[in-house]
Formats: sequence, C-alpha cells, structure tokens
Amino acid sequence: MAHDEMLAELDERRAGARRMGGPDKLSKRAARGQLNAEERLAALVDPDSFFEVGLLGASGVFDSDIEGTPRDGKITGFGKIEGRDAGVVVNDFTTKGASTSATNSKKMGYIRRTTTERGMPFVHVGESTGARLPDAMGSKGMGQLLGNDVTQFRRMRDTPWAAAALDTSFGSSAWMCCCADFSVMKKGSIMSVSSPRLVSMAIGEKVDLEELGGWRLHAEQTGLIDHFVDTDAEAMAAIRRFLSYLPSHNGEAPPRGAVTEGSGEGQERMLEVLPEKRTQVYSMKKIIEILFDRDSFFEIKPRFGKSAVVGLARLDGLPVGVVANNPNVGGGALSAEACRKIIDLTVMCDSFNLPIIRLVDTPGFVVGTEAERRGAPGQIMNFMNATCLTTVPSITVLCRKAYGRAYVAMGGGTHNDAMIAWPGAEVSFMDPVFATSIVHNLTAGQEGFEDALAHIQKDLEIWDMARIFSAQDVVKPQETRAYLIRMLEIQHRRRSGGIGQHLMRTWPTSY
Repeated sequence: MAHDEMLAELDERRAGARRMGGPDKLSKRAARGQLNAEERLAALVDPDSFFEVGLLGASGVFDSDIEGTPRDGKITGFGKIEGRDAGVVVNDFTTKGASTSATNSKKMGYIRRTTTERGMPFVHVGESTGARLPDAMGSKGMGQLLGNDVTQFRRMRDTPWAAAALDTSFGSSAWMCCCADFSVMKKGSIMSVSSPRLVSMAIGEKVDLEELGGWRLHAEQTGLIDHFVDTDAEAMAAIRRFLSYLPSHNGEAPPRGAVTEGSGEGQERMLEVLPEKRTQVYSMKKIIEILFDRDSFFEIKPRFGKSAVVGLARLDGLPVGVVANNPNVGGGALSAEACRKIIDLTVMCDSFNLPIIRLVDTPGFVVGTEAERRGAPGQIMNFMNATCLTTVPSITVLCRKAYGRAYVAMGGGTHNDAMIAWPGAEVSFMDPVFATSIVHNLTAGQEGFEDALAHIQKDLEIWDMARIFSAQDVVKPQETRAYLIRMLEIQHRRRSGGIGQHLMRTWPTSY
C-alpha cells in the first residue's frame, strides 16, 4: 500500500473515532442541554492543551462491535489545567453508554498509572451504565475485565484525584467518585452501584431514582459527594478550582496564588458577627469570609454534617484547609457526620501538604441513642486519630467555647503547632450549666444556682490557660488574620520544605 493510501486510512480511522455515537445521539443530548464528552473535555482543560492517547481503541471482544465503539466509549489523555499537566478520562455516554470493557479499562489504567508514576493529578468525568454486557459475562469476560488493574486507589498513589458524577453514573463512575479526593455531582443526576432496573430485579420491587442515588441522598445522608452544581460546565469549573489549591503530587508544597483585592480589609467586622452573649448563635461562615482571602473559601460537603464547616481557602495567597464548628447548627455540637467530614478534610490536607486552620466553638459531641446508632464513638476515635497523625502545620483558634474531648479532637492541647484564643473563649470539661447542676445538685431557677454558675464560669476563662502557656497567646478577633499569616510563615519553614510525613496516606477516601 502506498504511503498516501496508508496516511489516508489513518485520517479516516481518526475521523471515525471522533464521531462518538453519531450525529443523532449528539443532537439529542444538545437538545436536552447536556454537554457531550468532547464539550466536557473542552470545559475542563486549558485550550489546545489536550494530548489524546488511545484514540483508535475499540471493542476487543466482538468484531461486530468494532464500528460501534469509537474510542471504546472513553476519551483518555493528558491536558493542562491552569497550566499544570493532569491525566484525564472523559466518558462518552453516546458510545455503548460508556460501559466498562477490557479495552477501555486498559486505557483508563494507563492514565491512572502514568499520573501516579509521573506525579500528576487524575480527573475522571463520569457518566456510565456500568460493566459492558455480554462482554463481561463468563470466566473469559471476568478474566479480561476485572482484577488486572494494579493501580492503587488509596492516597498512597500520592497524586490528587477528582471525579464528576453527571447524569447516569453507575459502576465505574460511582467507584471513581468514592475513590477521589474531590467529587462533584450535577443536580438531577443519579450515582449508585447499579441501575434502578437491575436493583429492581434484584430486590423484587420498583426503586425510586432519587432514593437510590439522587444528589440529595449524597448531599445530606451518604456524604460521598463533596460539591453540587447545576450544569456540566459548573462541574468542570469546580474540578479546576479544587485542583488550584493542591500540588500536583504530595512531594510538592501547595501552589501559592495571588492575594485577591480587598483581602484583609474590615477585620473589625468579626466583632459585629460574634455575639457578646455566650449562648447566642452566629454564622461561622461569615467569620471565615472575613478572615481568609476574599472569595477564596471553597466549602466541602456543605449539606452533610452541618454542625461543622470545612473547606479550602487561601491565607495571603497560601492554600490552607479550614476546619470550623458551626454554632448555627446544634450550637456547634459535633455529630458523627460532622466528625466524618472533618476527618476527610484533615486526611486530604495532610496527604497533600496543606496547613490546617481550626476555628473552635463547640460544646462537645452530640450524645444520645441516635448518635450511638450512627456509630459516634467510632467516628470520635477516628477523629482523634486523624488529629494526632496530622503532620502539616496546624493552628487552632479558640473562638468561644471548647468543652470536653471535642477540645482535643479540634486541635486543643498539644495537637497543634500553635494555639491562640480570643478574649471571650471558654475551655472546660463540659458546659458550665451542666457542670453546675452536677457539682452543686442545682438546676436553673433554683436559689443559689446563678451564684454557683458564676463561680464555675469564672474558672472557664482563657486567662489561666494563657498564664501556664497552654495557649501561645490571646489575640483580638481582628488581629487573628495577621497572627495566622505570620505564624504560618514560621511553621511552614520546616526542614522538609513544608512537606508533611503523610502518616495517613493509606487512609481510605470513603469509609
């Protein structure tokens, strides 16, 4: 065959691979307002930066499927996100429902393996039906499809993973979200182990889509998804934003960004947010917005474990993790779900060298029969373990109250590199009202209760802790930002160059 014929054949095969599922399927997606795989890819990576591998992949099981499986349903390659290389897999639902096969498993495995070995983030944009039938049936199908990928799903892989669950996300799309350090879901999508049809057949009853794996389920009950959006484009933007806070691999310090205009202004506004009365609630999110660089706070799991607020932010341009109690919900008492949320953020920050800032205002852990049913003791101990194993710089700010074991789990005592307090902070074993009732056998309203309460409350004040240097300093709320910036400059000057020991690198991303 002449060179011109061979080159023409290559061009023809390339064009065939790029057609995806064909014009009819693509036009139907466009009419529904859904981006196709190519459009999602364009929204994710920097313009003209994508380097595709596996373009000519197709079904390797049945010859009759070759023409109908361009790219074998998955676009794989490497692109730049904000100028940094990342490995990318984007599912093409118009081709066999982006179902997992032997060929596209090799493609995905190659990208994951390369990102791990070369120190690049990995991004999986999911929309899929699960394993491809009948390819996966029988011993030959299982031998080809499962058990051959040696890529580790643990943080020991050393690079950040991000994933999206868009529209129909079964099987591998769900697995990738559960393995990722950050997962985003489009509202109206469904993410679950199997399709409603298969589940209905298995249990003998019809299954509701939302109850099986809707976004509210994952936002409020499972906590498996970190962020929720309305459109495909917003999902890609969320992944880009998340990765902007993280290094490309765990051997690097996080990338310092520009300080947004207006950052640090109006620190006195914290005094307007913080109530003078100790029992009055307030918004910790407003404190966070004032304290950190303007518009830099990126909240994680906002509707899960709402008595805690966690996320990523920048402080004078430096990416940090933020762990805070939320007095607006249950007075800031930590539920099992809130513990899980804090653990996830803590482990991720320690794995990728982000300093942690803790803002403490909690009466302790949620107690009661329901808390026990939710496994609160186990989550509290996991919380304690994560705090104790943290090796990146961490600074604890006692904003108002810190009682009992929650004081320690939130970075009190020696579980920090520095601990400061605001003048009105209180620290003790339990809430003074309960302590007064127990110690003096009095209840609110009885004669002598207020005098006994006043005596116990005096013992709670922060001055004694500062006097014995169990707190490094007492600062005004409006002085906190400047203190944190300077202290992080000192704490980040480690001999390791700001790189942690990663003692939690094998901690699972979902548990």
